[in-house]
Amino acid sequence: MNRETVIAAALDLLDEVGLDAVSTRRLAKRLGVEQPSLYWHFRTKNDLLAAMAEAAMEPHAAQALPEVGDDWREWFAENTRSFRRTLLARRDGARLHAGTAPVADLDRIRHKLDFLVASGVPEHHAGTAMLAAGRFTVGSVLEEQADLGAAAELPADLPVIDHESAFEAGLALILGGLEQLRSSRPR
Repeated sequence: MNRETVIAAALDLLDEVGLDAVSTRRLAKRLGVEQPSLYWHFRTKNDLLAAMAEAAMEPHAAQALPEVGDDWREWFAENTRSFRRTLLARRDGARLHAGTAPVADLDRIRHKLDFLVASGVPEHHAGTAMLAAGRFTVGSVLEEQADLGAAAELPADLPVIDHESAFEAGLALILGGLEQLRSSRPR
């Protein structure tokens, strides 16, 4: 048993039972080991959850980085959509990810920020834009993954917006705001 095996089993357990039911006891049983042997790889359950969150983000982290000449709007939108897809790929993916620090992804984040700045987004807004898009995405996915059909209980005169449409509308607002900041930047 190695660290990667434990993480993979923990993610499978997450998909099966949900975040609230993931426990080191259940994980040890799934792996056929005694619970204390898990502490060889992870000192605390929080360490395990952080490793699970990092591993769950691998599909997003594997996306190509933006290059000089790429359209910043298209890249920003696709980067945010990729993050959403990755969160949705796991049961309780948004809850697992919420509150984590992107320690292993810092070089990629710096590259993305540099790309935005090179594309004309004011430097002091590039980081805020990435953070806002990330938090908006986590919140959107959190709502989507928690949806128990509450929209069916709304009055008939209120429009029902599906989760993807609502996400795309919010993303368009973020992009519009960035475009205004970019256009108002002194050249």
